[in-house]
Amino acid sequence: MAKKQFKAESKRLLDLMINSIYTHKEIFLRELISNASDATDKLYYNAMKEGQTGITRETLPIELTLDKENRRFVIEDHGCGMTAEEMEANLGTIARSGSLAFKQENTDQTDIDIIGQFGVGFYAAFMVASHVEVVSRAMGSEEANCWQSDGAAGYTIAPCEKAENGTRITLTIKENTENENYDEFLEPYRIQSLVKKYSDYIRYPIRMDMVKSRMKEKPADAPEDYTPEWEEYTENETLNSMVPIWKKSKKELKDEDYNDFYTSKFYDYQPPLRHIHMNTEGAVTYTAMLFIPSHAPMDYYTKDFEKGLQLYSNGVLIMDKCADLLPDHFSFVRGMVDTADLSLNISREMLQHDRHLKAIAQSIEKKIKNELLKIMTDSREDYEKFWNAFGRQLKYGAYVQYGAHKDLLMDLLLYHSSTENKMVSLDEYISRMKEEQKYIYYACGETVEKIKLLPAMETLADKGIEVLCLHHDIDEFCIKMMASYKEKEFKSITDADLGLESEDEKEEIKKLSEENAPLLTKLSETLTGKVKKVELTGRLKSHPCCLRAEGPVTLEMEKVLNQQAMDDSQRVHAERVLELNAEHPIFKKLCDLQQQGSDEINAYADILYTQALLIEGMPVDDPVAYANAVCALLAK
Repeated sequence: MAKKQFKAESKRLLDLMINSIYTHKEIFLRELISNASDATDKLYYNAMKEGQTGITRETLPIELTLDKENRRFVIEDHGCGMTAEEMEANLGTIARSGSLAFKQENTDQTDIDIIGQFGVGFYAAFMVASHVEVVSRAMGSEEANCWQSDGAAGYTIAPCEKAENGTRITLTIKENTENENYDEFLEPYRIQSLVKKYSDYIRYPIRMDMVKSRMKEKPADAPEDYTPEWEEYTENETLNSMVPIWKKSKKELKDEDYNDFYTSKFYDYQPPLRHIHMNTEGAVTYTAMLFIPSHAPMDYYTKDFEKGLQLYSNGVLIMDKCADLLPDHFSFVRGMVDTADLSLNISREMLQHDRHLKAIAQSIEKKIKNELLKIMTDSREDYEKFWNAFGRQLKYGAYVQYGAHKDLLMDLLLYHSSTENKMVSLDEYISRMKEEQKYIYYACGETVEKIKLLPAMETLADKGIEVLCLHHDIDEFCIKMMASYKEKEFKSITDADLGLESEDEKEEIKKLSEENAPLLTKLSETLTGKVKKVELTGRLKSHPCCLRAEGPVTLEMEKVLNQQAMDDSQRVHAERVLELNAEHPIFKKLCDLQQQGSDEINAYADILYTQALLIEGMPVDDPVAYANAVCALLAK
């Protein structure tokens, strides 16, 4: 029998198919089952078109057989089969797809899920097989033919016997090598897992003989100390579920169905907080089933976490985690998308970026946002549970890319309220603002409790003004990026002008500053290198002093950034201003020391500055010197 050569660059192209296009050898099974499904779809479609009865999907199984002893793996379908000419055309020419041709000829048929497009999936078999045999009998033909090949060297086609139409592919699995294990593709449970992973929703039953164990029936005359015995038996088992849950009507499904699917598919021990079931038709047609988890995975806030939705094309898994379908700020969402409208690359393992993919991603983003808003409104307890798990990610999303997504995310953010003593949204804060209030006030600190003890908080509390307490490292960066919300500017309580003082009060502070200019200059000189200047303020009540920052770097930003610094060269320093309370007895003491010309004013300046650092949670360069200075002052 004369061996024929492959068309289309033969060895070089086939080597590319085997070694470059597919990254995982296990993909061969997905490709061969998809081809079997396409062939069965063609027969099913033609039977329906001709009005034939008695043909159902259940009567057209795809059968898998393992022969471990002879290293053979057989995949057989009962589909349309191929003539010798079709074998020559489809198997002898790499990158010619009979499925694609059928799809193009029947563009009006909506109930047929042809998967193949490129005509290369079949050749994935050579990744695991040293020899491939294809026996096929075309529908309506009395003849069968056998195609055989060892790879790029060529192939043969010859007549053979086959009792019924369909195609049987026999793979002779390669021997193990030092670097590759091929035995796994002869293990029933490994094949079962691959079918579940890639082909669970093929619309025809995928069946295989599985060896199982069961307890033997206890003999009637068994003694009292009889030990139960086990026996092995073979059962022809359907490996796939065929109808995916997302193809079912929402009316058919209960919350339990969604929860069971989520926990089993995504290996979570807790049910999701919410599910979203989308069936979208139009410019892009797709089905999506999305889940908002009730808790964050252990690796969620690490570099090891991979975001993405499972992507299916007509029920066949294309990508386990398609990152392009989810924005980073919603990376916590789990789920899947099934569509036939995407342009896949030749291996089906990667997507070609096109407008359909972007359209689906944009639609999903809006749906997730709306669902989160709904949870916030209808079930605040659930939303706060979600927020505790993923709130940091939303705040990060509003900050990154120069705030590109802040408008989308701002109304989802929660912060602790100083007056309500609970988490509140920005909308809720604005709804309670005083009529004359110009700003949304916030304060930063290590904890809510410590924030409430900050000197400036006392004044705002006395005026009944609500303050948002920011106690996460990303918070102030996020607030600074957002700048304002619904035309209300964010204002830190450490800013120089809080917009709370009357003109008369401002004039009074200005007058006192001019009268005490020599003292303020002396204190500034004493603290040279530590503060930019010392000035009076009217926003303190019982506290003698406080620190604020001038410039783009705040005190809180300095703390956060310096925690991440690898060495001193990467450390940043805010420009610090020491503010003094002109109504406090300590200021009067400073005035007296200034008039007396006492050097004690230097010790007072250092002590006040260090106290202000401690209140802000800033590190103290020399705590021993501070302690000694306080003790020396107490001893007088």
